[in-house]
Amino acid sequence: MQNKQSILITGGAGFIGSHVVRRFVNNFPNIMIYNLDKLTYAGNLENLKDIEHAANYKFIKGDITDTTFINKIFAEYKFDAVIHLAAESHVDRSITSPMDFVMTNIVGTVNLLNAAKTLWSNNPIDDKNTNSVRRIFYHISTDEVYGTLGSTGHFSEQTPYDPHSPYSASKAGSDHLVRAYYDTYKMPVVISNCSNNYGSHHFPEKLIPLAINNIKNNKPVPVYGAGLNVRDWLWVNDHASAIETIFTKGVIGETYNIGGNNEWKNIDLIHLLCEIMDTKLNREKGESAKLITFVKDRAGHDLRYAIDATKLKNELGWSPSITFEEGLALTVDWYLHNEEWLKHVTSGEYLKYYQGQYEQR
Repeated sequence: MQNKQSILITGGAGFIGSHVVRRFVNNFPNIMIYNLDKLTYAGNLENLKDIEHAANYKFIKGDITDTTFINKIFAEYKFDAVIHLAAESHVDRSITSPMDFVMTNIVGTVNLLNAAKTLWSNNPIDDKNTNSVRRIFYHISTDEVYGTLGSTGHFSEQTPYDPHSPYSASKAGSDHLVRAYYDTYKMPVVISNCSNNYGSHHFPEKLIPLAINNIKNNKPVPVYGAGLNVRDWLWVNDHASAIETIFTKGVIGETYNIGGNNEWKNIDLIHLLCEIMDTKLNREKGESAKLITFVKDRAGHDLRYAIDATKLKNELGWSPSITFEEGLALTVDWYLHNEEWLKHVTSGEYLKYYQGQYEQR
């Protein structure tokens, strides 16, 4: 059954997107949640098996860079709001294939903005309907647009942009375009920039799931350079809760930084993970740490990211719900108890099974 009110979530089969889709399907039972995903290497519908048959959920396979397709689905489903997470996001991939990032992150975002602008201009919201979905284009971005920090300081919403990779440059470009549509067309937009996420369903080429899988299988755990790069880590479930908070209460035209106030050097994080894995796998203390292998640093590798999320806490009342140690232990448990999911992803089987089920509309 299609409800009158609807929210489009792009990139909802990915790591962060799947957690957001699940949260909105469960927390907004009277709203139709549409999940638009191209199902590239990072899109995995197994992430959403628990809600795939929910009455208020529908998956749409499609590419946000396809202008005709995007205009078609906006005309057909008349989305009341958009939460835009679809993006190419792997820094190493952006270095080898920058045009893919320009197309998805910049052109794709403009396609969505144009479709929403056209639809909403022709269908004014009913201000008298207090139960209506909030009309908003919510653009999810990254702290990498701010560049890099030294040993002190934090990124705030006023920090000038200084991207250092094709990935972060393409996300910075999309952020600027979203703000331009707010200024030029009075589009009801909001932006959030988040620190590194970790948690369940994370694609295993990323640092934490890669390390968990390699430690489990006694394979080398690669660490860039000397492992001194610092990141602010946020549990993905907390990111999803922050997105819901901003979606429902965020001020139109504003930007909110989302962070965990949780800085770790990569090498210290890996050592903590090794300690947790030794305990979970009943290994001798220090056994997993022997797998750590330092590899050549990647190009344009920012030294330190750190988010100041004071605005989000003070104005909207959001803060992380658990500590990093708690979240990391939960993450390890999930990967150790979901071997089939990990097997499907690492073998590529998930691509064959799910991508063949859905045709682009």
